[in-house]
Amino acid sequence: MKAQISITLMLLLGVTQTGKSQEMVSSKQYLKRAEEMYSNIWKRYRVDKYKLFSENFPSGKQDSLTYLQGGSVNEKEVSFLWPFSGMFSATNVLIKVPAVKNKYLVYLDSLSLGYETYKDTIRKPGGYQAYPVMLDKSDRYYDDNGLVAIDYAEAYISTKRPAYLKKAKETFTFILSGWSDDIGGGVTWLEGHNDQKPACSNGMATLSALHLYKATNDPFYLNWGKRFYTWMHDNLRDSTGVYWNDKKPDGSINYTQWTYNSGTMLEAAVMLYEFTHDISYLKEAQAVAAGTFKHFTAQNKKPNLQLHIDLPWFVTVLYRGYERLYHIDGNETYIKAVIKSLDYAWENSRDKYGLITHSWTPDAKELEKPKWLLDEACIAELYARISMLKLSKK
Repeated sequence: MKAQISITLMLLLGVTQTGKSQEMVSSKQYLKRAEEMYSNIWKRYRVDKYKLFSENFPSGKQDSLTYLQGGSVNEKEVSFLWPFSGMFSATNVLIKVPAVKNKYLVYLDSLSLGYETYKDTIRKPGGYQAYPVMLDKSDRYYDDNGLVAIDYAEAYISTKRPAYLKKAKETFTFILSGWSDDIGGGVTWLEGHNDQKPACSNGMATLSALHLYKATNDPFYLNWGKRFYTWMHDNLRDSTGVYWNDKKPDGSINYTQWTYNSGTMLEAAVMLYEFTHDISYLKEAQAVAAGTFKHFTAQNKKPNLQLHIDLPWFVTVLYRGYERLYHIDGNETYIKAVIKSLDYAWENSRDKYGLITHSWTPDAKELEKPKWLLDEACIAELYARISMLKLSKK
């Protein structure tokens, strides 16, 4: 069923429409964009004192962060774990590009050392907290740890370095420590708080297990992947294939829908099809892809974008699912929509430092604001992924 590969991405996209001009964009140019963004981030966000990154650039330490438990938290000396993970993920993709693989292996080593500064081994089992241990004690989020496990499993698959696999397995052990059977199973958002079981934690746990199965061929991880997948499907999926945000202990649902929560389950469904050859997983993946595309294109209010950009990294997670499905069924619709939107952002929405706005539009206020590390790191990942695509001719 795999799509027949016939021509390069340049021939597929042909002329890309942007607000400034029309231009041909080749795979080589996409790789150049990926490297340019990656280098720019390393230059501007790197905090040499700790060999980590700042949360924003320019970094005035005045931003109020709203993605942690308890509400707003002031920006600190270095970034929290979630945005840091965006650079590890981008590096994992760049080392898959044959032309530049060796160049980025050294960055992978550095980022692994950075990840370890967030690891708390005092609380058992060991797991990664939201902020570096040497600078503060902080909460340990199960979705953060899912990102770490996926990144280390991917790094192992690419390099075969045992240390990466060991870290991925240890992190998955921490994730499993958060599983409980109330409301049918699943893990909470963060350690010690039983106020919700969200799609972000359980979706990333699903992918953690499946990436570890790919790395080890150990059925333990496939079985856990299926178990997490089933919980997500049965508890947080709407009738169109789009996933809700979380389920509370009393069984009530937070019906907010973000691109990435569906993206994790789309990628998981494709991986389960790859591993089991069960056609029901492929049909489910296609249903989620169609449902999310319909939902998030309908939400889009920006005329120059192809779909709603709720958060650039969230859209990147959805893109990963679309891309994985493309390699099975050859449907170009979804990935082309992301590519065209990203190209518009690249041509029209970069500030004076070469960084892209949060909305992917040339909003004047956004252009002047500091840019968040995670919003920029995912651009490098997306363009690295796009540079490796060879798509069939319609």
